[in-house]
Amino acid sequence: MTAAEIKFIKSLSQKKFRDESGLFVVEGEKMVAEALASRFSVEKVYRREEIGEAAMARISGLSSPSPALALVHRPDDLSSPEMPAKGLFLALDGIRDPGNLGTILRIADWFGLDGVFASPDTVDVFNPKVVQSTMGAIFRVRFHYTDIPALCKGVCKQGGKVYGTFLDGENLYAKELGRDELAVIVIGNEANGITKETAACVSDRLFIPPFPADDPGSESLNAAVATAITVAEFRRRLL
Repeated sequence: MTAAEIKFIKSLSQKKFRDESGLFVVEGEKMVAEALASRFSVEKVYRREEIGEAAMARISGLSSPSPALALVHRPDDLSSPEMPAKGLFLALDGIRDPGNLGTILRIADWFGLDGVFASPDTVDVFNPKVVQSTMGAIFRVRFHYTDIPALCKGVCKQGGKVYGTFLDGENLYAKELGRDELAVIVIGNEANGITKETAACVSDRLFIPPFPADDPGSESLNAAVATAITVAEFRRRLL
């Protein structure tokens, strides 16, 4: 394995070089196997027994290098997605934490959502920390970057519903939901919540009540936790 090859692989930890090359790194035997079985195109697979432990340690971004690492091509349909006609989707309005984004993709995968849309300022889905925290969901969940307010307006124009969580929303557990032909659940930024532009396009405002109701304790929920609670309630209504 050449020094230039090692340098290139390590450079993919930065978005600039991922954008230039169209490649991202996947680590772990299970993750590499999922990449090979997915619609994604795999450029090359490196295995510890073939390149040696020292070389694997140099190209790995993990504290404990795994036995396998792959370079994978990003899909071509990341931006300018078609407006959905039906299904349940997530719209991420400025999610910045890689761990949150990865966990949200796992949630979307677990609950069988039809896709995830994200604002351009959302963290790069191919950030190594995002990829690892998806635990393979990145290869199964349809993900697109798009203008979230425009998406929400389009969904409402088609007769769909746009849901968002707010402190002044309706009780999630009391409101009728989950049976719409087309629905989008908006998840706001970790610190600032849903932007004013997107909030203006939300048709149904929801509130996740604390317990006890008169003593909430924490100010708010983690974005990924709020996603899991909300999506789980939507799916529960269909049981």
